[in-house]
Amino acid sequence: MTAAAPIPSTPVPSAVSPMLVRLADERATGALLRDHGTLYLAEGRVVHAESPAAPGIDVLLTASGRLPREGWEEAVDRAGPRREVGRHLVESGRLGDGELEICHLGALFDAAFFALAPGSGPTRFRYGAAHWIGPVRPVAAAAVERETLRRRELLDRVWPYAAVDTAPVVARGPAPGQAVTRRQRALLELADGVRTPVAVAWALGRPAFHTLLDIRRLAAAGLVETPDEPAAASPASVPSWVATLSADPDTALLRRLRDALEASL
Repeated sequence: MTAAAPIPSTPVPSAVSPMLVRLADERATGALLRDHGTLYLAEGRVVHAESPAAPGIDVLLTASGRLPREGWEEAVDRAGPRREVGRHLVESGRLGDGELEICHLGALFDAAFFALAPGSGPTRFRYGAAHWIGPVRPVAAAAVERETLRRRELLDRVWPYAAVDTAPVVARGPAPGQAVTRRQRALLELADGVRTPVAVAWALGRPAFHTLLDIRRLAAAGLVETPDEPAAASPASVPSWVATLSADPDTALLRRLRDALEASL
C-alpha cells in the first residue's frame, strides 16, 4: 500500500492530439482511429466518440432504465442504416431533444477521454466515415481537448496515483466512524480484487471517467488499495467493425452538461 503523500503530476502537453487539431483546422469529416478509441468528425467538429473503456450511450440509457433495451434496438434497426438513430429516438417520442443531447454529450466526453489517452500505436484517419447515431450536437475539437485535460488534472488532484485506474479494485474496511455513501457502497460491493475500474463502470452502467474519479476518491479515503507499482494497462484495440463505417455548442449547454454530470458525483 502506498503511504507517501501525493506527488505532483507530470505536466501534460497543451495539445492532446496534434492530428485532431490539424483535422479541425481542415474541417475534415471522418473517423480518427487511435489506440483506445475513435472520434468521429464532421467538418472538423467532433460529433461522436467511442472507446472500449467507456460504456456507450446505449448502455447509459438502458442501464439507467430511461430507455428499454428493446426501444434502443428498434431505433438502431430502423434508423441505423440511414445514420439517424438519434433523430429517430426523438421523433418517436422515446427521448426529448435536450435529454438526448445531454446524454450524448456525456457519452462523447467520456469516450473521448479514453480515446485521447497517450498511446504508442499509430493514429489513423478514415475520411468520409460516419457513425450510425447521426448528428446530435457537434462539439468543437478544442472543447474536447480542454475537457480531456481538465479531467486528467482533476484525477491527479484527487489522488495522483494512476495505477488505481487500471489495477483490480481491492476494497478496504472503513475506519471507525468513517461514513460511506450509497454511491460509494455500490462501487465497493463490486471491488472483488478482479474487476478493474472500467469493469466496474460497465457493471454499473455508469460513465467510466466518473467511476475512475469515484475510485480515486475512495483510494484517497483509504477505502480501496493503491498499488505499489503501476499496473500495466492492456492496450485496447479499436473495434474491427469501425473499418466498415463509412457549429460549436453553446457555452451554456456545455456548462449545464458538466454541472449535471458532476452533481451526481
